[in-house]
Amino acid sequence: MKVTETRLPGCVVVEPRVFGDDRGSFFESFNLDRLAEHGLAPRFVQGNVSSSQRGVLRGLHYQWPNPQGKYVSVVEGEVWDVAVDIRRGSPTYGQWAAVELSAENRRHFWIPEGFAHGFVALSERAVFTYLCTATYDPAADANIRWDDPQLAIDWPVTDPLLSPKDAAAPLLSAIEPGRLPVYQP
Repeated sequence: MKVTETRLPGCVVVEPRVFGDDRGSFFESFNLDRLAEHGLAPRFVQGNVSSSQRGVLRGLHYQWPNPQGKYVSVVEGEVWDVAVDIRRGSPTYGQWAAVELSAENRRHFWIPEGFAHGFVALSERAVFTYLCTATYDPAADANIRWDDPQLAIDWPVTDPLLSPKDAAAPLLSAIEPGRLPVYQP
């Protein structure tokens, strides 16, 4: 397993070791002991799967309070996945990191608690998986506008397909401070 830091401390890309032969391939999608060797020890309590057509953008989502860390990957197709640091007082507040996840590259992206998350489907169909460190809490559900100029995320789409909730999301600057996580060094 190869673990690569992104420009956001704590957000890492995990590339599993893939074993293949004429029959196909095998890889570990999650191994707590191997992640612990890299200082990661998430405790997952919920798993989710979503399917999206090309151009669907989901995000930027987060929960506060009751934040979720997410270990995400793609089992079919390809997405461009984004994490945004929204922790008040963080040295990287408002900054983002992105990684291309696909069934072919088999990468996983670890997004710790305190970050907003979103992705856009680049393939005709993308099946996306999430392992979460907290269960979904509707009262804590929140989002940020995908094209917030303050964030200046370099999305590979200009006119994505959005849910009504995501289309009406507020700018980061309009969110009450108490509805954002706090950085804890």
